[in-house]
Amino acid sequence: MIKQRQFEQRLRRYYIWYTLCFIAFLALLALLENAGVPRAWIGYLFIFSTIMVYAGIGIISRTADISEYYVAGRRVPAMFNGMATAADWISAASFISLAGGLYLEGFEGLAYIIGWTGGFCLVGILIAPYLRKFGQYSIADFLGTRFHNARFPNAVRILAVIATILISFVYVVAQIYGVGLIASRFTGVDFSIGIFLGLASILVCSFLGGMRAITWTQVAQYIVILFAYMIPVVWLSVKHTGNPFPPGAYGQTLSVLSAQEKKINNDPKELEVRTIYKERAATLEKQISQLPNSWAQGREQLQSKLTQQLNSNASLMEVRAAQQALDQFPKLPEDARQKWTEARNNNLAHSLPVKAHTEPFQGKTADESNIKRNNFLALVFCLMLGTAALPHVLIRYYTTPSVAEARTSVFWSLFFIMLIYITIPALAVLVKVDIYTSLVGSEFAKLPEWVSYWASIDKVTPLVSINDLNQDGIVQLSEIVIDGDIVVLATPEIAGLPYVISGLIAAGGLAAALSTADGLLLAISNSLSHDIYYKILAPHSTTRQRVTSSKLVLLVVALVAAYVASLKPAGILSIVVSAFSLACSSLFPALVLGVFWKRGNVQGAIAGMLAGFGVCSLYMLQTLPWLGGNENHLWFHIAPISAGVFGVPAGLIVMMIVSLLTEKPNQASAELVDHIRGA
Repeated sequence: MIKQRQFEQRLRRYYIWYTLCFIAFLALLALLENAGVPRAWIGYLFIFSTIMVYAGIGIISRTADISEYYVAGRRVPAMFNGMATAADWISAASFISLAGGLYLEGFEGLAYIIGWTGGFCLVGILIAPYLRKFGQYSIADFLGTRFHNARFPNAVRILAVIATILISFVYVVAQIYGVGLIASRFTGVDFSIGIFLGLASILVCSFLGGMRAITWTQVAQYIVILFAYMIPVVWLSVKHTGNPFPPGAYGQTLSVLSAQEKKINNDPKELEVRTIYKERAATLEKQISQLPNSWAQGREQLQSKLTQQLNSNASLMEVRAAQQALDQFPKLPEDARQKWTEARNNNLAHSLPVKAHTEPFQGKTADESNIKRNNFLALVFCLMLGTAALPHVLIRYYTTPSVAEARTSVFWSLFFIMLIYITIPALAVLVKVDIYTSLVGSEFAKLPEWVSYWASIDKVTPLVSINDLNQDGIVQLSEIVIDGDIVVLATPEIAGLPYVISGLIAAGGLAAALSTADGLLLAISNSLSHDIYYKILAPHSTTRQRVTSSKLVLLVVALVAAYVASLKPAGILSIVVSAFSLACSSLFPALVLGVFWKRGNVQGAIAGMLAGFGVCSLYMLQTLPWLGGNENHLWFHIAPISAGVFGVPAGLIVMMIVSLLTEKPNQASAELVDHIRGA
């Protein structure tokens, strides 16, 4: 106990000095900017200095000890574990995309904040203390031990490992996508190259020291995340309201925003642009109704134009443009239907009046409003239960010294997450007001520099697009298309803040993505090396062999995830929420019933996990566009990312029915439940 207190005191001193040095570093970069140092150098210094610090912590914390590598020696104090968990949790989705989601969706975007914070309440009540009392290394360890008998000795363990890999892999793809986005923006390298540069820093931490290195790196990363998020939002709050407390300025800013929304909705020029969008949607609708003839005619026209350009000795640029138009035309009538339907829906969405930020569940009819309300509740449900089943978050509670510390750690996790989450709605509204008051109504000839910069990062799918549809030379809101993933990263430039704040936000976003990616990759590699290699394939392997196998698996998974992220399958938020639906469907029923229902047995767990995962993945494959699905196949109009609303009941019901129809679990399972619940 005395050693643990001394260890905690040392940690406090180290991180106080780290925080003071980081503040001094910020002040130094601000002075360098004022002295005329090029902006690019400020960005490089921010990103590479913080990455070097994380790498240094990883190198210092390297270990081959099994307990240290898997669970940081079970000696992480509650407060520091709370900071590490918060960094693990505040991923690229939270830091980069959550404010963007609120910017685009208004009230309905609050589902993410409600669901994710509510999920930690479930973690503290239903899961974390019992996992710590169990005291092993992974989620598969617990489920494999709780649901074990001679007939099915490793079935549940293997299913849990497969679920952990799939959930964590989907999640880590989104984090590496965020790393690529930040690296490409602030270093100027290609998006794909930026992904692999960021991957190198991820591997230094997790590859050398496992959970020990990741824990102390994540504490350092949380401090960067906190400064990076709070400084710009406080600055914006003072700029617009004079109030340095963003949540306190939130109501005042909403009033300003509501007035701007009414003004924009009554603007004749805005109505003119919306009419153009309606006409485009009507043209696309006509093309869709005339398929496949419209596809054949369109392809023939483009081919004729290219032939004409070639025969008339047109300029090289004209020929390239004609060839590119032909290459981008749908290859088959089925492709044309999907592409034109998506384009029609986008045009229809832009033809609508400005969505009131504060009005919930807006729809043309009562049925549309009910559908939006149902989707809001379904998303909250999936995020809450998914949080309570995420492997990379739950294994953090194996690292505390005791069960009591695990409970306290959940409190600290919520506290440190709250510091960020209560400012996110304010940031979304402040940025929205800035765009509505400064960008809307400005001249196209005088667009700010940040518009062209962000538009040039991705040539295929521009992150920012502003087109003068009605040719009046003035920017209307309907002519602006902004990807939600850049709202936070572009905040300093949108608001006209010093470039040092841009570098700070980049460093914070990178810290958020790296911290979560580290935890996810470790969850995957540990599950394979510990639960498959050691527990099943090679139970007599040495400590060195176990750690080496974990590192090799981690390297392979990281490279595959980086490759998938480079393909940009979907937006960060969409990918992340899909991982939550998979987590709650496949793991939540088995985890909760495994702790609180003695009658649950191995047959029930197998059937429940397969049913929950099967229903969830089937729904996603049918409906998610980036998985080849079609949203015309929705069940009860529930969005694809909320597939867990079907998977969880399926898993719970099937597990309970099969458990009751088969033999009772063995004595060892009953004793384990009594042990972890303190009976």
